[in-house]
Amino acid sequence: MPGPANRRDLTQGPIGRTLLLFALPTLGSNILQSLNGSINSIWVGRFLGEQALAATSNANIIMFLMFSAVFGFGMAATILIGQSMGRRDVEAARRAFGSAVGLVMAGAVGIAILGWLLAPQILHLLATPGDAQAMALAYLRVIFLGLPFSMLGVLIQMSLRGTGDAVTPLWFMVLSVLIDSTFNPLLIAGIGPFPRMGIAGSATATLLAGIVSSAGLLVYVYWRDLPIRLRGHELRYLIPEHALIRTIIAKGLPMGAQMLVMSTAGITMIGLVNRLGVDTAAAYAVSQQLWTYIQMPAMAIGVAVSSMAAQNIGAGRWDRVGAITRSGLVYNTIITLVVIVAIILFDRPVMALFLGGESPAIAIARHIQLLASWTFVMFGATMVIFSTVRANGAMVPPLIILAITLFPIRIGFALLGQRWFGTDALWLSFPIGSLCSLVLAVLYYRYGGWRSVVLEVPPEPEAEEQAHAATEPAGRLQPTG
Repeated sequence: MPGPANRRDLTQGPIGRTLLLFALPTLGSNILQSLNGSINSIWVGRFLGEQALAATSNANIIMFLMFSAVFGFGMAATILIGQSMGRRDVEAARRAFGSAVGLVMAGAVGIAILGWLLAPQILHLLATPGDAQAMALAYLRVIFLGLPFSMLGVLIQMSLRGTGDAVTPLWFMVLSVLIDSTFNPLLIAGIGPFPRMGIAGSATATLLAGIVSSAGLLVYVYWRDLPIRLRGHELRYLIPEHALIRTIIAKGLPMGAQMLVMSTAGITMIGLVNRLGVDTAAAYAVSQQLWTYIQMPAMAIGVAVSSMAAQNIGAGRWDRVGAITRSGLVYNTIITLVVIVAIILFDRPVMALFLGGESPAIAIARHIQLLASWTFVMFGATMVIFSTVRANGAMVPPLIILAITLFPIRIGFALLGQRWFGTDALWLSFPIGSLCSLVLAVLYYRYGGWRSVVLEVPPEPEAEEQAHAATEPAGRLQPTG
């Protein structure tokens, strides 16, 4: 496997080429992750039917909601790591990583316990169809067990990208996908020596993949002595420092809240869709599977933009930050449009993989794709802009923009627009909401005060005390006349 040679100095070299070379491994990781989810959905849909597919869709949006509660802290730590690496301060990067691990893992364990206990109530609030509730509960509870392992793996991958290494996370995503996609059909159907677990088998395969890949990634970080590894006295960084906790929470809470806003909007939309029956719920679930592929270029480019911008801001290279954003917007538009056109042209055979060629949900899903898929060009552009401003710690304005455009605008149109557009109002609400988000994001990028935000790892308490002690005598010197 590749090692430290995969780390890139993102403050040097041609911007467009550096951005693309950094984004491609992240895109590969996203493709593998989404392909894994799609393959698993194919096994669930073909072995267990539309009700099981709707159950996994409902459970996955809940997991995204739980995941987002601690994800923001990891994102804040990643930006701190990126800026520290830009300043060539590896020790500060390790301190940020250690505090993030301690904070995030405590949160992940707590959420996993609460999620297991409250899963029935959560599914009830989501209005999960009655014939899918039992399967959704079995699936969701096993997935909750794997949340701490998944969060650890994601946090290590995010932190490595902050150091400029996008290739190592790709290799361990390959490992995770191989384990998950291999054990899914074996545990669902009870093939060979494996027990027949039904939908819980799909979740168990995901749990195994998360444990093995996260443990393997942690071992690899130490084996190759990567920048975020903690040894000896550095292990104390796992006990979060008060100053770092304040910084990570101050920046992480708005990012986590943004994820919560997005997932809550997604849950609200699923609740509206579920009321239209199992066929429409299954069609929407398949549409979401295809949308993950359409979103992938934007998400990968957004990660690359954020990592590059953070390192360049840390290095004081503001002349490169605007060019990084422009390159990200161009790449996003071109690649996302190509993916949208390809998926729309070949959507029927792809959907048949999930539902079977005769399912009535296919016609509904194709209609949803035609109305809503184009929104992701605007979504991607918004994510690129947000990635740049977040790289300097401006977290609250993106949260406000998304909260306004997802709820009063998108959900409001989905509800009120049915008077004129019928059920199509649900699908048309996506491009309308994304257009409003993009307009507000551009206005903030051009005229907002995000460039003046200061974000850095605070000094260690011991170092700060030594600095005060060293300067104290000089402070007491009096003029001699």
